[in-house]
Amino acid sequence: MGINGRIGLIAGNGRFPIIFSERVRALGYQVSAVAHIGETSPELEQAVEWIKWVKIGQFNKVVQAFRKHDIQQAVMLGGFKKTHVFSKVSPDLRALMLLSQLKDWNDDGILRAVAGELEREGIQIIDSTFGLEDILVEEGVLTNRTPTKKEWADIQFGWDVAHDIGRLDIGQCVVVKNRAVVAVEAAEGTDETIRRGGQLAQKNAVVVKCCKPTQDLRFDLPAIGPVSIERMIEVKASVLALEAGRTIILDRELVLEQANANQIAIVGMLRSPDHVSSV
Repeated sequence: MGINGRIGLIAGNGRFPIIFSERVRALGYQVSAVAHIGETSPELEQAVEWIKWVKIGQFNKVVQAFRKHDIQQAVMLGGFKKTHVFSKVSPDLRALMLLSQLKDWNDDGILRAVAGELEREGIQIIDSTFGLEDILVEEGVLTNRTPTKKEWADIQFGWDVAHDIGRLDIGQCVVVKNRAVVAVEAAEGTDETIRRGGQLAQKNAVVVKCCKPTQDLRFDLPAIGPVSIERMIEVKASVLALEAGRTIILDRELVLEQANANQIAIVGMLRSPDHVSSV
């Protein structure tokens, strides 16, 4: 890993790219980042050795930047607002040629195509958990409060639903109450799904977020942070269930402090290999 001491970062939005950069630099790596205008936080500039800003879809500039810095391994971290992809994408000729070969235009299909093209250029896309293994969610109750029996029933119900919407590549998050689905994540992202679902539930909603059954760990690893908890506080949601071993908690100490102060239970759940939906 990192045979020349350098690692590339293709950065989307949120805190994930910043936390990754700070942690792998502490491990002794140099980070060269490609950031996206209108998506990536400018704060990332302070966390990396070098940064190149591009518009969404300027794929050839990504390749050229990594070649310039002799990047042979890279990660893809942070999301992209799907509404921005619809309205602000500026595909170059190379991106258009790549997209023209796609059979499926879902998230995973596009990301796998991008990764395959980079690998043909000698740039290997590695798992997004690299350098972050110790902040993956563990199994069990992470907060002071344990879910009630009724909340555990909602967690299991939501877990099965989340598995099914993930299988269909719709999203990673659902909001439930009394074994009824009140919101499913789509283009708006997790935090807005929590807000919408929590408002519909009025209070005591249960939020479940997990990997898709066929999740490629190189892309779109589920992550939550302080903003997600702030949305839960805002709508008086009561429980957050996350997939253990495959979900990242960003700014963990702050997240747990916020949750404990507002009587929110956070739990890590393991999915069995032979999981079958019971919905």
